[in-house]
Amino acid sequence: MPKILAIESSCDETAASVIADGAIRSNVIATQEIHSKYGGVVPEMASRAHMEAIVPVVLEALGKAGVSKKELDAVAFTQSPGLIGSLLVGASFAKSLAQALDVPLLAVNHMQAHVLAHFIDDPKPDFPFLCLTVSGGHTQLVLVRDYLDMEIVGTTLDDAAGEAFDKTAKMLGLPYPGGPLIDKYAQQGDGGKFPFPIAQIPELDYSFSGIKTAILNFLQKGKKIDPDFIQNNLPDICASVQHTIIKTLLQKLVRAAEQYGVKNIGIAGGVSANSGLRKAITALGAEEGWTVFIPEFQYCTDNAAMIAITAHYQFLARKFAGLDVEPAARSLTFAPAI
Repeated sequence: MPKILAIESSCDETAASVIADGAIRSNVIATQEIHSKYGGVVPEMASRAHMEAIVPVVLEALGKAGVSKKELDAVAFTQSPGLIGSLLVGASFAKSLAQALDVPLLAVNHMQAHVLAHFIDDPKPDFPFLCLTVSGGHTQLVLVRDYLDMEIVGTTLDDAAGEAFDKTAKMLGLPYPGGPLIDKYAQQGDGGKFPFPIAQIPELDYSFSGIKTAILNFLQKGKKIDPDFIQNNLPDICASVQHTIIKTLLQKLVRAAEQYGVKNIGIAGGVSANSGLRKAITALGAEEGWTVFIPEFQYCTDNAAMIAITAHYQFLARKFAGLDVEPAARSLTFAPAI
């Protein structure tokens, strides 16, 4: 079984992981805190920070795994999607190391890796299963037939659910990253206090641009009545926004599960760390007779362990990349056409 070093650098986390014999041996993440003062990720700063962090992060991952560079059977990296400057750092490092060691290179789709995070630890879902993948840049319903056989059956037509959380937090004056803070305040509020609209989109697709506009108009009206409207109602506003976004996500998940006759259900991506979503899908699963799978918190947000587990299955399938492979900001491929 292969020993693989995996690198993740799609946004503002520099991460490295080592997998050996199908088991994660290390998972190291360096978070870039500099972006908080700007209210969002600054791409140029992110790529520079990756260049500073990637060597120490890789060395730490190898050290924690007890694996030397000469023992590696392959090197993997996130190819897409992500910030192109950030991706280039990880891709360049991985290609150089693979060439120096004369080992195969594995190019991994970041969103596919989020789905396969379910196979890092037990319990692991049986095939087929349906995965709701929710992050700052993507919202997808993925039908998973096998490790490298997936189909996106629903997606957002505009904004992602994670972006709706982050933009709402910004409107509320909360610091970046705001999504986790909305979750925190929501636990103290009433989710039914302020009703927000749910976009009526055909089939299994989503839309979250409308709710952002509705929230903006709502806050502007509230501040005209009371200049301290947000401060006086923050927990209830957060709870109401979170309730609406989660309801939107789960309505389509129920429809997809019925359409495809699937009872194994998973969630993945950064927003799957949201406590409200985790509780809601667990409760819904009990009602619907689903078996629900939720990765450990550390494997929900961007990390290299999910890249490593995906690379493991690609290695077994001999899905190698050439040294001329290039990263891309938008998703280039999604299984099975890797």
